[in-house]
Amino acid sequence: MAAAPEGAGGSAGAPGVGRAAGSAMVNLGLRRVEDSVAAKHPALQQYAACQSHAFLKGMGAFLAGSGAAFAVQKLVNKKLPYSLQWSLLLAGAAGSLASYVVTRAETQKCSDFWIYLETGKSPQELAMAGRVSQPAENLPSPEDRESTAPLVRRNKYGDVVE
Repeated sequence: MAAAPEGAGGSAGAPGVGRAAGSAMVNLGLRRVEDSVAAKHPALQQYAACQSHAFLKGMGAFLAGSGAAFAVQKLVNKKLPYSLQWSLLLAGAAGSLASYVVTRAETQKCSDFWIYLETGKSPQELAMAGRVSQPAENLPSPEDRESTAPLVRRNKYGDVVE
């Protein structure tokens, strides 16, 4: 899942709770975020809008998935009769699964978007940059690995343990 930046939670409760006196707050949807956090993360508004859109798509997928599953069950119910309770249960389960799949995919897109907005690079570019950690000439060759002595284990007193 996508993690919101540090301090983005804010306190929507009593004024002055959880923040220093005199620090200004910025509204972000229904939450209030400190100015320092908003200044540190200028793309916070876009990220929040993306997350909101992802959750709305998930709710739409729940409704569409539940409705479609219920309609299919009504067609099948003519050949294989079962109670309305089971139809509703299966429709709800199908809608929940559809909602989970859609929301998870959209939230991952938002996370990738957030990383791009914060760093200017896609997560794939960052992963590739992280893999290039050591030049090839500094890596030991297979012959060097064979010729090195095996590691010696020692106990806490410095004695060699076999």
